[in-house]
Amino acid sequence: MNRRTFLGVAGGSFLIAGATYYAFSDKSNFVRADLKPDSNVKTGLTPDQRQIAYLASLAPSGHNTQPWMIRFIEPLHWIICNDKRKWLPAVDPMQRETILSIGAFIQNLEYAAHSLGYRCEFSLMANTNQDENVMEVKLIRSGSKLRYNAERIVQRRTVRSNILSVDLRAEDVKLLIDNEPDLIHFIPRTDKAYHVLNEQTIESNKIQSYREPAQKELADWIRFSSKDAELYRDGLSTGSMEIEGIAGWLVRNFYGKSNVMAKSFRDQNIKQVEKQVASSAGWFLITSKDASVGSLIETGRRMQRLFLKVREKNIAIHPMTQILEEPSIHQSFNVSVGIIDPVQFILRTGYVKKYPDPVSLRRPVERFTQWVT
Repeated sequence: MNRRTFLGVAGGSFLIAGATYYAFSDKSNFVRADLKPDSNVKTGLTPDQRQIAYLASLAPSGHNTQPWMIRFIEPLHWIICNDKRKWLPAVDPMQRETILSIGAFIQNLEYAAHSLGYRCEFSLMANTNQDENVMEVKLIRSGSKLRYNAERIVQRRTVRSNILSVDLRAEDVKLLIDNEPDLIHFIPRTDKAYHVLNEQTIESNKIQSYREPAQKELADWIRFSSKDAELYRDGLSTGSMEIEGIAGWLVRNFYGKSNVMAKSFRDQNIKQVEKQVASSAGWFLITSKDASVGSLIETGRRMQRLFLKVREKNIAIHPMTQILEEPSIHQSFNVSVGIIDPVQFILRTGYVKKYPDPVSLRRPVERFTQWVT
């Protein structure tokens, strides 16, 4: 066999091997639409209760940890709990973000109940961010014919890419602030604070990317493969991180936790953040009057109410919290943007030409509910 013949045969063999590998590889992002029922476990929940719990779970959370649990005392009497297994001690050591996320969950729960003809009676139980029992809720048949449109909950999603640098219309800003200008602050592109937010977001991401505990924590919550995404149904999937095409195929098939700790991955993340902040209409900052559990829950609810309005206006929301997670940046942040009250959310925003479908994963109801015995 001469050299040319050998190279032809070898090349063909490599092509066949490559095609075979691709045929059995992880070829597409695993997204919410791919989820199937986890099991046929009988939980004793009525269809209404199951639907309310599921819709509540569509709330956002840091790294999509979903840090909530529901305990059923009786069919329409629940306790919303703080699941410490889902905490993020490296970036959220005081569980501030955890309680904010539970607040968003509670807002979803109230809207979901309303969509099915119930009203909620809430009683705060927690005194600290670490308490397990956070909120007691009783569902009561309301008889109201006016129902919340639960499709808004289903269709909500975080959008990271393709946000336009086009000014938000004044009427849209007014709708989103919703008569709460002392608690929801819009920083437009023309404001000096806008550039401060851009710069400090980049700087805090640089710090966090090279802070080992934070990067390891991130690695623990990334679900690169579709197998892991389907198994855990939480965390950051390639779909929710908007890693598509060839890049998506590569990371699904060849990346793992060790890659997240590599310099190249950290540097690429910083470049991506620089690209993101270079394109937006501005930032929404959501504040609270204090840092009590009750205030944090209400602030989480306030954020979720805003988040559930934006899709109808083709406005994207991208939470970027690193400024609040890095003390060296956070300590001077309020002064630099001219806000007195504690800032609890930093949300990059702007219009998008086409709103993408929701893709982030959610655990089935059976995994975050239990009956009190």
